[in-house]
Amino acid sequence: MSNFYEERVLSVHHWTDTLFSFTTTRDTTFRFKNGQFTMIGIKVDEKPLLRAYSVVSTNYDENLEFFSIKVPDGPLTSRLQNLKVGDPIIVGKKATGTLVLDNLKDGKRLFLLGTGTGLAPFLSLIRDPETYERYEKVVLVHGCRQVAELAYGEQITQHLPNDEFLGEMIREQLIYYPTVTREPFRNRGRITDLLTSGQLFEDIGLGPFDPASDRFMLCGSPQMLVDLKKIFEDHGMEEGNHGEAGDYVIERAFVER
Repeated sequence: MSNFYEERVLSVHHWTDTLFSFTTTRDTTFRFKNGQFTMIGIKVDEKPLLRAYSVVSTNYDENLEFFSIKVPDGPLTSRLQNLKVGDPIIVGKKATGTLVLDNLKDGKRLFLLGTGTGLAPFLSLIRDPETYERYEKVVLVHGCRQVAELAYGEQITQHLPNDEFLGEMIREQLIYYPTVTREPFRNRGRITDLLTSGQLFEDIGLGPFDPASDRFMLCGSPQMLVDLKKIFEDHGMEEGNHGEAGDYVIERAFVER
């Protein structure tokens, strides 16, 4: 287990019957970039059972936080959802992932597009001062089926704007755009449809889609990733990766998000 830390659960929060989050201790030697993921899990029959999870907390936070779905018959999530304060949790020592600022070209607006728990990596990025130094506006779009699944909304809209250090940047530069598909809500529809129809840009009031200066990070359902990639390619935009910065980046490490 030399590739892993053994941490302890500090808190557990159940958002809905399908979503929960939890915080853990953090080894002082664990380093990561905001937007990255690591392997986490538990021991089952003395063997590690692991899955990739984005880190919700920032690289300057004292503790770690993770956001998860609950799958009744899921090998890991069926166990994780029963976590209690004090329980041990395994955290991989090596963080990785494509959703980091260095993988994007310079631009004016940064769009963070996530569905479900695909919100997780963006929660650390919207608390990163460098995000606001690089972009004039940061638009966080979170798509879910139901209103109750719009986790962290209160933190984003009420707590972060009053943050002692980041509050001013967040108030002036961050736009939060939650949308749902199966219930009445102020914003309705799939992220892909809202983008292609222009509704998203109209609602936020910042002008139309501009492939030359708009940058995108994607984390969510496989269909959304496929659809948006085609849209971006049709506009001549290039995907970034660890080797070369691009106009958009996609996290593909998660089978179910």
